[in-house]
Amino acid sequence: MSSAFPEIHLVRHGETEWSLSGKHTGRTDIPLTQNGETAARKLADRLKGLIVSAVWSSPSQRATNTCALADFGADAVIKPDLAEWDYGAYEGITTKEILAARPGWQLFRDGCPDGEMAADVGARADRIVRELRHAGAPILIFSSSHFLRVLAARWLGLPPEDGSRFVLDTASISILGYEHDLTEPVIRRWNQR
Repeated sequence: MSSAFPEIHLVRHGETEWSLSGKHTGRTDIPLTQNGETAARKLADRLKGLIVSAVWSSPSQRATNTCALADFGADAVIKPDLAEWDYGAYEGITTKEILAARPGWQLFRDGCPDGEMAADVGARADRIVRELRHAGAPILIFSSSHFLRVLAARWLGLPPEDGSRFVLDTASISILGYEHDLTEPVIRRWNQR
């Protein structure tokens, strides 16, 4: 079902070695796996016919390469605010490893030492939401899981911590939009594979 109002398509990047193993990948710039590249190419068919006024990407190569392999790279504008959560001291380690040293830890509640808290990521998401609302047009965004989850929460007016309620698979497509008018932001589709 399409909408008379602008829709924002969110694409999580394709698989990387670290997303496959569960390692937190914030600012480490690692490439897509072969499976990640294949999934990114398949996005071209899934997004075929999509008409947008702008394409925005995180600066990470996993996002920009997914964008390019999906046939939107030529139009992409890099937006630093779309970067993944800065995991600081937890970069490159798994949740299981973090919990062994810090029982009860939760990313969206506790954040990361030497990295970002949910409020920090939320502030970046708020800037993106303001740009999206100001544009008032359909936009395609390529980024990473935890950032996109916070973006969805902020789109709905929820606290950034509520991004924990959403899950995103690699190479998934989600759509933000509106229901009856521009004062009613909604999630129109989520985590489509």
